[in-house]
Amino acid sequence: MKRVMLKTLVALAATCAFGGAFAQERVLKMGLASPENHPAAAGMKKFAEAVAAKTNGRIKVNLFFNSSLGSDQAVVTAIKAGTVELAVMNSGILATEAKELAIFDFPFLFANEKESDAIVDGSIGKKMHALLEPKGIVGLSYWELGYRQMTNSKRPLNRVEDIDGLKLRVIPNTINVDWVKALGANPTPMPFPEVYGGLEQKAIDGQENPINVIAANKFWEVQKHMAITNHQYNPQSVIMSKRIWDALSPADRKIIDDAADEAAKTQRTQARAEVAANLELLKKNGMQVTSFSPAEVNKLREKMKPVITKHAAIVGEALVAEMQAELAKLRR
Repeated sequence: MKRVMLKTLVALAATCAFGGAFAQERVLKMGLASPENHPAAAGMKKFAEAVAAKTNGRIKVNLFFNSSLGSDQAVVTAIKAGTVELAVMNSGILATEAKELAIFDFPFLFANEKESDAIVDGSIGKKMHALLEPKGIVGLSYWELGYRQMTNSKRPLNRVEDIDGLKLRVIPNTINVDWVKALGANPTPMPFPEVYGGLEQKAIDGQENPINVIAANKFWEVQKHMAITNHQYNPQSVIMSKRIWDALSPADRKIIDDAADEAAKTQRTQARAEVAANLELLKKNGMQVTSFSPAEVNKLREKMKPVITKHAAIVGEALVAEMQAELAKLRR
């Protein structure tokens, strides 16, 4: 009898051990609005590989592109609910969850990647992501979309006045609506998955996005003109559901966090390397590219000042002052 009981206990222990190991196995969904040839997708692949390697395949990250998990706002809702685990999206979109993140949509905020890297990887970037946690979102790291340019189907843009009257798609938040209005154009908030169709059907005249996004989505098929304006720099936030994060062991949280940071290096490097090649690709496919002169850029900056003043009051003047102080240090 004792032997039987002993065997039973051993069997139960083994079952529990197996069940415990099995419970630790996870499959995580990670979404992106852009197609698989976008540099953010390269970062996602690197992230998934790193997580699999660090956990010996115990945690698998399945990747979803082309907004197949829904629009950015739908994905944010799903992440808060824990039905989608991970996503990569424009940091400014998250201003709907924490208004302070709208600072990343301020026009002409950064002069170059050295400045943007220092800010997002430093105390301000960490502070911005920490604001998301009470909303059910964990910010892991920052990748990048890069500097945004304007495209349209109506006319070449050489002067600020050329923008007047254009119906431009903008990211659905107030600062983007306001700066487009300040240029005399008609802002049209629209989820990204609808942009190509809107351009094709002439519901909108143009849009603004980084060169890599314009190329990855073949906007040359529905847009003839692009102006190099560098009017915004967009970091992308790698975010995770706090419900899922809290369910992970401390060791697994560190693995996820470290993998996101490692992937950031790959993603930023590749994104920057692809800008020149994608600019040539756009030209090769018939897009006419113009550049604003320094004098016209100064006009753009002047028109942005009231917008920045208005939104500094919204995101917090102390935060804007902190950002300006950090940037001033970097420019010395």
